[in-house]
Amino acid sequence: MTHNFDVLVVGTGIAGLSFALKTARAGLSVALLTKKNKAESNTNHAQGGIAVVMSQTDDFEAHVRDTLVAGDGLCNEKAVREIVRDGPERVRELIDLGLEFSRDKSGAFDLGREGGHSARRILHVKDMTGKAVEEALLRAIANEKRIKLLEHFFAIDVVTSGKLRLGGANRIAGLYALNVRKRRVEAFHAPVVVLSTGGAGQVYRYTTNPGIATGDGIAMAYRAGVEVRNMEFIQFHPTALYSLKGERFLISEAVRGEGAILRNADGVAFMKRYHKMADLAPRDIVARAIDAEMKKSGAPHVWLDITHRDRAFLRGRFPQIFETCLALGIDISRDKIPVVPAAHYTCGGVATNLSAETSLPGLYACGEVACTGLHGANRLASNSLLEAVVLAHRGALSVIKYIGALQREKRKRAASPKIPAWRDLGGGDEDERVVISHNWDELRSTMWDYVSILRTSKRLARARRRIANLAHETHEYYWNFSVDSRLLELRNLIQVAELVVKCAQQRKESRGLHAIVDYPRKLKTARDSRARSRSGNPRQMKA
Repeated sequence: MTHNFDVLVVGTGIAGLSFALKTARAGLSVALLTKKNKAESNTNHAQGGIAVVMSQTDDFEAHVRDTLVAGDGLCNEKAVREIVRDGPERVRELIDLGLEFSRDKSGAFDLGREGGHSARRILHVKDMTGKAVEEALLRAIANEKRIKLLEHFFAIDVVTSGKLRLGGANRIAGLYALNVRKRRVEAFHAPVVVLSTGGAGQVYRYTTNPGIATGDGIAMAYRAGVEVRNMEFIQFHPTALYSLKGERFLISEAVRGEGAILRNADGVAFMKRYHKMADLAPRDIVARAIDAEMKKSGAPHVWLDITHRDRAFLRGRFPQIFETCLALGIDISRDKIPVVPAAHYTCGGVATNLSAETSLPGLYACGEVACTGLHGANRLASNSLLEAVVLAHRGALSVIKYIGALQREKRKRAASPKIPAWRDLGGGDEDERVVISHNWDELRSTMWDYVSILRTSKRLARARRRIANLAHETHEYYWNFSVDSRLLELRNLIQVAELVVKCAQQRKESRGLHAIVDYPRKLKTARDSRARSRSGNPRQMKA
């Protein structure tokens, strides 16, 4: 079965939904694909908010400076300045869609503050900002007839058109996607594919990310020969709720922004020993400080203490956190919260410019999947939703221009080639599929044990060998079985794990989120780490 559209958007977070809405309103036909339900995304789990200059007591230069400091010398300053300056206008567009940010008693925006920020500039909807943003965008999407929302469609790989007659590079021709419910692979024809699949938190044993965060877009782009950058910079959120079950519910940085204090096993506030901003230091510093305190004491967690704040305030400002903790027997107005770091955000990703364009014509990437240079070596809190909405706008403008150029070109040449039907390889011993879940567990444990908050060259080398073995086994399954979601996710996670380790081995210094015992000092010159596939040859690539 085949489908024909102008634009294929993979992912239904703030980046994908914004991209789809803007391109459809320009008259283009859009397919919006998601491998789960439409509301399941990293955006939906974002508690904090959107960092944007909306107060007379704040200014763009301060926001730029805070971002550059957090990025530890690796940010692209041009990207930082343009994204920060575009923020207010993009946020007003969200408000026009019906999004209602929290306001104070005077009616002004109730701006929050988070780690690394020198001012209160976080627009939020209590502690459920991502959910509110997504609901507003989904309402707008539902009223747009040019968008076809396809749930339970798992994008496998992009398809390129091959070399052009005039000597250009490959172009996007579409993609293959698994119809999960009907268990068949279908071909989608389109001159534009937008990857907005989020991050890759599930590559680690403990993460704040939902189960869908398996690095699908990063892996797809890499297999298509597109450059991936700075994958060693995996941000570990300092404060995830500690649970014996292994679940890691996020305790928003906004809680510390409202005065919460981190305490060690002895009840001592320790952050002043690690940074002048104490509990509001950048995330990489806080996560390493917590890790160090846990190792000193042998305790499985530290404490987050906000018991000095009024119960009514806490319940009103953080309703989701308050109720989640209460259900576990923790009244945060009286009890300290047990917290640990957990994998949270992928600062690197698919290399793009400020129009969300990759090096492959027709392939765009937006949101956490992309690397624009905004985050550098460490993302400043709440800059992620800002980046997504700004780059979706800029990317949509680029797509409209690109498709217009293609339409003019088609008048002079033959139509684009058709995508061949997927060949189901089938076969294989179904009883052996149990190995997929075993490999999944081994991969995530390997990454947590050897490639997490503090690294060494020996651990990285050991991880690379183990991941290579898992890649070999998974490659055999991919080529000998009918594909399913679990196999495809494992394939993508292994690809991402390889990229994280490869980039980490390139960086012979400690910078931002990459702390390595062998190279404790920071080099004078900051450079991006890079990885690009030479084969560009997944199962079926060219039309």
